[in-house]
Amino acid sequence: MRRKIAILGATGSIGKSTLDLVERNPERFEVVAVTAATNSEALADIARRTCAKLAVVADESRLGDLCERLAGTDCEAAAGERALTDAATADADLVIAAIVGCAGLGPVMAAVEAGKTVALANKEALVTAGSLMTEAATKNGSTLLPVDSEHNAIFQCLACSSRESVSKIILTASGGPFRTASAETMRDATPAQAVAHPNWSMGAKISVDSATMMNKGLELIEAHYLFGVPSDRIDIVIHPQSVVHSLVEFADGSVLAQLGSPDMRIPIAYALAWPERMPTPAQRLDLAAISRLDFEAPDPERFPALRLARAALEQGGAAPIVLNAANETAVERFLRGSIGFTEIARLVGRALDENISTSPASIEDVLEIDRLTRARVDALMQAA
Repeated sequence: MRRKIAILGATGSIGKSTLDLVERNPERFEVVAVTAATNSEALADIARRTCAKLAVVADESRLGDLCERLAGTDCEAAAGERALTDAATADADLVIAAIVGCAGLGPVMAAVEAGKTVALANKEALVTAGSLMTEAATKNGSTLLPVDSEHNAIFQCLACSSRESVSKIILTASGGPFRTASAETMRDATPAQAVAHPNWSMGAKISVDSATMMNKGLELIEAHYLFGVPSDRIDIVIHPQSVVHSLVEFADGSVLAQLGSPDMRIPIAYALAWPERMPTPAQRLDLAAISRLDFEAPDPERFPALRLARAALEQGGAAPIVLNAANETAVERFLRGSIGFTEIARLVGRALDENISTSPASIEDVLEIDRLTRARVDALMQAA
């Protein structure tokens, strides 16, 4: 039987890569639901191509356009938060969670509470609601499959190993476009320079996160919740070739690494076919051609986001929510040209200094802390 797939965030980069694999293997997969934030045109095209039963656009003002574009098909068009929840809890064997930002929290939690197998490509789900998500997964028998290349690599390395046998997790980072840049160069960096990632093709926000290395800080928090490993047993190392996607050190001294081309279709395919594997069109590694693999420690002075993220994880409570919301707000302002590159981490640090003491007890609490933090960062900018 074909595996039924719901793709939340079908028009984004992860969604497109997922669709590429699914459409190459129509005998293995059936798309039952697809969602998008605002792009009703692209969503309708995806729904028509895949014969999805449900297409949801988050922006309710785009529903009329979506309905027109799906006229004459058997696909139901819907819009809004409730409809996103319907897509997340549809009759699917696997939910691809690729909605960007906190907009994905509600649908992801709905899928987890429905006991679905969820392929997580949404960092915010575990960064801001890690305890809530993992507790709900345990309670409802939901399986969380990591799609981020680093966490997917760790997942593959762990295989059937017990968590007790793990002594350390090592996340690799490309170092981004400013790996060897001076502090002065980073201070004067433009948005165009910050999004020019040397290895990966990604959206603007995540590219800036790679440039500040906040993406690795967020992945540190994700790894803690996914694998149950404390902060002091999660290391970060810069690996500019982006061939080794992460490593696991075991109690006996063995270190296992997952290697592959920097192509997101590899970790997505692992999630799609899990617990089996499936072919991908990704370029195969030629180790002789690569000839060398380099590793170096990150510079904590030029990349303070790493320190901020680790501190937020160790503080717990609302701190990771504040970290994420402040970072998203600051990155948005940087991309608009309102602040300089190095101001991103500075604003995040100031937001954490005024941390909200309340720990979230629900997704609604998470979203409220997120809202308050964004307002606070805006106020800090206006006062500057």
